[in-house]
This record gives sequence, C-alpha cells and structure tokens, in this order.
Amino acid sequence: MINIKEDAKLNILNHSCAHLLAQAVSHLYKDAKFWVGPVIDDGFYYDIDLGDVAIKEEDLPKIEKEMKKISKDGKRIVRREITKDEALEMFKDDPYKLDLISHMDGEETVISCYTQGDFTDLCRGPHVESVKEIKHFKLLKVSGAYWKNDAKNKMLQRIYGVCYETEEDLNEHLFMLEEAKKRDHRKLGKELGLFMISEFAPGMPFMLPNGMILRNELENFWYSEHSKAGYEFIKSPVIMSKELWETSGHWDHYRQNMYTTKVDEHDYAIKPMNCPGSILVYKNSLHSYRDLPIRMGELGLVHRHEASGALNGLFRVRSFTQDDAHIFLREDQIESEVVGLINFIDKFYGVFGLTYDIELSTRPEEGYIGDIEVWNKAEKALEDACHAAGRKCTINPGDGAFYGPKLDFHVHDSLNRVWQCATIQLDMNLPERFDCTYVDSDGEKKRPLMIHRVVFGSIERFIGIIIEHFAGAFPLWLAPRQIVIVPVHQEKHLEYANKVKETLENVGLRVEIDNRNEKIGYRIREAQTSKIPYTLVVGDGEVENNTVTLRKYSHKEQVSMTLSECVAKLKEERDNKVYEK
Repeated sequence: MINIKEDAKLNILNHSCAHLLAQAVSHLYKDAKFWVGPVIDDGFYYDIDLGDVAIKEEDLPKIEKEMKKISKDGKRIVRREITKDEALEMFKDDPYKLDLISHMDGEETVISCYTQGDFTDLCRGPHVESVKEIKHFKLLKVSGAYWKNDAKNKMLQRIYGVCYETEEDLNEHLFMLEEAKKRDHRKLGKELGLFMISEFAPGMPFMLPNGMILRNELENFWYSEHSKAGYEFIKSPVIMSKELWETSGHWDHYRQNMYTTKVDEHDYAIKPMNCPGSILVYKNSLHSYRDLPIRMGELGLVHRHEASGALNGLFRVRSFTQDDAHIFLREDQIESEVVGLINFIDKFYGVFGLTYDIELSTRPEEGYIGDIEVWNKAEKALEDACHAAGRKCTINPGDGAFYGPKLDFHVHDSLNRVWQCATIQLDMNLPERFDCTYVDSDGEKKRPLMIHRVVFGSIERFIGIIIEHFAGAFPLWLAPRQIVIVPVHQEKHLEYANKVKETLENVGLRVEIDNRNEKIGYRIREAQTSKIPYTLVVGDGEVENNTVTLRKYSHKEQVSMTLSECVAKLKEERDNKVYEK
C-alpha cells in the first residue's frame, strides 16, 4: 500500500480533502469547531468539536454527499498571508484556532490560510487549485480523540478519510483495507487459538497452545540458523540492579519506560533491553583480538511501559521477546561482519516470502558521542557493506542513534504494507561506558566496537506480522495444525485413518483425525475454515489401495497418492520450509 504521507501528490490531495471534509461538516453542523486535520500514512483525519452532537458511522455518507456537492461547485482554493493580529480577529470565536495562533512565534509572524467558498482554515499548505480536483474520496471511520492527545482535555471527534487521484486507485485502496480487516491478527489470533490478552495483564500476551507451537517453530528455526552462523547463546536475568542501568544510561534516559522494584531495600529494574546483560557476559572473561568477532545470541524477555491507548494486539505490547544478538568486533571487521549479517537477514526473510528495503541512518546533528572521524568510518563501512552484499540502501540523514549509525530493514508483506523489523546498529558508547576491552596483537588493551542486531525484531510482533502476511494460512512447517484426516465412514475407515496418522507422526508431522458424527462435506469445509494446510480423505478405495486423497488448503482439486508418496511429499515440504506465493 502507498504511504500517502510520503507521496507528494497524494499528500497535497489528502490535505486538501481534509479541508473539504471540514467545510462539509461546517455546513451540516453549524456549531462545529475544528482543531487539526493532518495527512497520515493511509489518508487523513480531522479532529472536530461538535458539542453534544455525536457523529456515527452511519452519518458519514451524509457528510460525503455534502463534500461531493461542494466539489462539483468547483470553487478555487485561495491562499492568503495574514498577520497574527488579523488571524486572532478572524478566528476570535474559535478557541481551538486561537490556541494554535497563540503558540505561533512573534507578533510579526506571517500566517497562511486557505479559503474555498464560505470556508477558511489555517494551514501551511500547499493545496490543489480547486475543490473540483477532489473527487475520489471515502470517509472511513469516526473515533474519539482527546484535544492535544491529553486525557485531561476534552474528547473531540476524529473523522478519518482517504483521497486518490482516480476512482480505480481509490477502489484498490479500499479493497486492500477490507483485505487487511480480514487478516487482522487480533481476529485471526482468536479464531485460530494462537494468543489472548487478559485485563489482568494489559499489553502482555498469553500464548495459547496453537500459538506456542507456532512460536516454538520460529524459535527452533532461529536457534538452528544462528548455530550454523557461529553464534553462542546466553540468557541474562530479567531483573538487574539500578547501578547497571545507571552505567548503561537507561536509568537517566529511559526510566519512565521501565518497571522498577525494590529488593532488600535496593532499587532494581526489569530489563527493557538485553544489551547490558550481554556486556556483563563479555566482561566475564578476557579476550584476545583473535577471539573477535564474538557473537552472542539471546531470546531475551523485556518489559517496557507503553501508554494503554497505544497497545495493539501483538504489534504494541509491554512484554515481549527480542531476538537479540550482540557482536563484539574490531573496527577492521565491520564491513565483512555487516555483509554477513545482511545476507543472514535476507535468508531469514526469504523463508517467509518477505521483501525489504534497507535504510542507513547517519549521525545526528547534535547529542552524538564519539569523534566525527569514527562516525564517518562507521557510516561508510555500513554503506560499503550494503553494496558489497549487492543491496541498495537509502540514506536517512541525522536519524542514527546517539551512539552510532544503523541499518534498518523495512519489510513489505503480502499487502505491500511496510514494517520495520531487522536492524543492525553500530555502538561506540556502551563498550566505553562498561570499559570493555580486548588484547590486541601488540599486547595493548583496545576497545571493541559493538553491534546490536535483531532479525524478527520481537517474536510477538513478528508473529502478528506473519499472521496477517499469510492471512492465518501458514506454510506447512509453521502451521500449528498441519494435517487433518477425514474418514468417510467414522467406524469403517477409522482403523486405516489411525494407521495413516501413526505413519505421518513417525516423521514428526502434526496430525489429527476428524471422526465426528458429521457429513464428510461439513468436516472438509471446517478443515478449510480452520486453515489447516492439508486434508486427507480416506474411504473404501484408500483402504483397499493403501492410498490417501489429499486436498491442499484453498485448492479445489484433490490428488490421490500412495501413503508412502504422501509421507515423502509432506516431509519434503516441511523440511524445505516451502510456502505458496
């Protein structure tokens, strides 16, 4: 899906459509007052105070009708520049606009406003030339939003919408929105028995039995690939003392997001990040330049305090497992190590059919630590590594962490939505803070560099992403329920069904028999509804010939094969982690 905020033409069109919405609301609701109407990634919204009147979803078509009427009228959109005093006079009856104006700098400030017919609004612009250009739009939903996002303030009504240049583009966007609703991981997570959220632990997901199978498959894959790549695994405590977090800097800069407690009258914190624990493991022994790079992997449970209003299924949680690795290395090893990491991450995403773009975030203008010369070397090493790995990277200037530049991987799912998942961060700060050293070839102690690296990002969030990416229809190796055997006759064919089940289980496949007293058509349809990858039907012919009739999820055709052929096919598909595009 297109990021409307980042597309110049669509940004202007949607900003203009937000004003068209406000004008239509002002016609229909005479007491309406308006706060702000920004463009967002997937459209726009406007926050409105309607007093005691509540707009419902069923009111949106009425507002759309008025918007179309204004658009057909074809008024030009005129930009004017006015002084702060003129703006205060113009909006003297609107407390929300007065608040905006009062926060603009200086009495001599030039303020721009846009007028279309009988409606004028403050705005930096730009806008389209005429309202007749705003034709292909849709109002999507209405919700509540506190003024200035502050729960102490009044609740306003927020109307969301989207606008495109053509009807075809709009319809495609609306189709994708409907498809996204069907794929909502919260809905599918409940239907497929993957996870739950309890009021007793907001933002802290419970993995259900099916979800644990899925999670274990991901973690087993993670451990297997990291073992092949020369990683060692550690596990650090969940709670560590205040002094550790003071040394790392988290106590001063991240404390508001940390959960703290007292043990024996001493301050402790539940870890929000795994890196300090990895550093303590590194410092537990002496290291030579020959030992580097040292790669430590940890599936570490972390907790971060997120605002309750921001919590969202598995996408925004307070308790999650980062698939962390911390790599300690020499400066001359940066490029080769990062090339290996890029190829490693590429292999992971290829298994799930995920594509990605890479973004290089460079040194911030202010507040960074270390020498500019070291920063320049580190940034060049990351960029050179991308090219050496045959990948392109876009530059995101000034957005690096204060302790070092980073590569961010923006993953595209099957709906072409973008998720920031993997990251490779160079750190020149923590090795200094913790006095990490290694003995160089000249016998002198030197400071290693450190790479922070995740692939999934967070196990929980990645599960949410792939639920939606696959629409809950996971490839065979990941599916919690892999195979269901449906005997045509519940008693007559049960013995053979059990034989098939045992044969498949002997090669490690997850198999169940649906022997309920229901018609075979109903049982097959239910297997499809449950998104089970394979349904095996067994009846008289299958018993007589030692065969099965195999049907793949979402496929109408059925294939008959011998039991041994079926075992070989399913085993190969699972072992090779095959997926269907």
